[in-house]
Amino acid sequence: MPRSVNAVASRARRKKVLKLAKGNFGSRSNVWTVAKNTVEKGLTYAYRDRKNKKRTFRSLWITRINAGARSHGMTYSEFMGKVHKAGIDLNRKVLADLAMNNPKAFEKVINTVK
Repeated sequence: MPRSVNAVASRARRKKVLKLAKGNFGSRSNVWTVAKNTVEKGLTYAYRDRKNKKRTFRSLWITRINAGARSHGMTYSEFMGKVHKAGIDLNRKVLADLAMNNPKAFEKVINTVK
């Protein structure tokens, strides 16, 4: 009996990888072995950077809150300590947005915690 190979599944698997490799330069987009390596590496970076994105945004929010707090004569750590002690349930994302886009509202928060 002849050997049966599942060509349909193999072709589909390769097509899926080559579709993900679309847009790469040269042989990285159309040579199977090169494209496979490129796609694997790209997916690894994508997974890693979804985690790093959270870290980066938190750092940005802290910087913005710090700048807003210092313009009112407080440091970031003093401000956040007083916010938690006052029981204000605003997260860093919201506080950073207030400091950046709505300075009047941020000033009210500062005056509340002082």
